[in-house]
Amino acid sequence: MNLTLFDLDGTLIPQDSDHAFGEYMVRIGWADGAAWAARNDEFYAQYQRGELDVDAYIDFATSVWRSRPPAEAEAARARFMAEVMAPLMRDNARALVRQHQDAGDLVAIVTATNEFVTAPIAAAFGVEHLIAVKLQRNAAGEYNGRIDGVPSFQAGKISRVRDWLASEGRQWQDFERTTFYSDSVNDLPLLEQVSHPVATNPTPALADIAAARGWPLLKLFEA
Repeated sequence: MNLTLFDLDGTLIPQDSDHAFGEYMVRIGWADGAAWAARNDEFYAQYQRGELDVDAYIDFATSVWRSRPPAEAEAARARFMAEVMAPLMRDNARALVRQHQDAGDLVAIVTATNEFVTAPIAAAFGVEHLIAVKLQRNAAGEYNGRIDGVPSFQAGKISRVRDWLASEGRQWQDFERTTFYSDSVNDLPLLEQVSHPVATNPTPALADIAAARGWPLLKLFEA
């Protein structure tokens, strides 16, 4: 069995689901219009520069929905999935995931976006294993705007994958081939960890690194 890992945003879908969910919160009137959208854009720019304060971002991004009744928040998420995410899911991205699944690989999506936003996206790709930013809950089971454990962001992705493998009774050394598909330099630590990194729809910065190191380049979203 081989191990195949996929980043999500920019890799399997041609948009950042976290940022898009924030835009959707503005669209449905849950967030404070232009001011909130500008702050959302600011955090996204930090992420693109590799400078995101992930704790501050999680507190901000969850603030507009975490105090609402769970059923209401989940209904908004379902509408977001249907209206925004589902149309972005490309057949060739689905086929790439299925190719590895059909080969018998152990497959997971490893994303820096939180579990609330990404769980239905992973399910739509037919991926059982999702490693996302876990959200802490208080004693009443309500989200409190904090991260539970190590965030799956930058080098934290390696720690989270290692812990997940351990929960499956496995470790890195069990796999002859380990593959990771990603578009972002934020994922450089995990790209360097695996035996077969694939720069997928890469940003210019990652494309330069991939070219210098001889990594394969894959573009899923070109017409």
